Amino acid sequence: MVNYIWAIMAIGGIIYAMINGTMDEVNKAIFKSADDAVVLAISLISVMVFWLGITKIAEAAGLLKGLVRLAKPFIARLFPDIPKDHPAMGYILSNLTANFFGLGNAATPMGIKAMEEMKKLSGSPKASRSMITFLAINTSSLTLIPTTVLAVRMKYDSHSPTEIVSATLLASIISFIGAILIDRLFYEIRRRKERHV
Repeated sequence: MVNYIWAIMAIGGIIYAMINGTMDEVNKAIFKSADDAVVLAISLISVMVFWLGITKIAEAAGLLKGLVRLAKPFIARLFPDIPKDHPAMGYILSNLTANFFGLGNAATPMGIKAMEEMKKLSGSPKASRSMITFLAINTSSLTLIPTTVLAVRMKYDSHSPTEIVSATLLASIISFIGAILIDRLFYEIRRRKERHV
């Protein structure tokens, strides 16, 4: 559906430019945007490589294992349907840790694997309680360091690119808590409806 919306917007923009006689400006904007996108992608790659390296160092030093050990009791309470030693729990913790350090691209494969493992565990074609909770938490994305935003701000010569870190952390904590509360609220509503049926 989103692809159709983008296609309609692009075709509409081109038709509008042809009617108004501004096709030259549209062509210039397309090529400039493409050039900016390549430059931005390369600058983001360098930042991602740096933070992935820092994460590897933290992993080798045992910091990530410590963080996982610290978070495991809390995560086990969020996902009571998943046995503590199930592979899905490891993928969930890895995904949340990567998101915590702002490494969304590194977190995605872990999130997909976690969903696959939870699907195997539930054995149902419908999304399980744990899958819904994981999706809600992942959407809220608790983030300590917003690496992608910092990279974009640095690329465009922000005077103080790191000034957003505290605001981002606060906003992500609020969205994380909100996601958990809303998930639990809807779970309770659904459970009560099933009881009365």
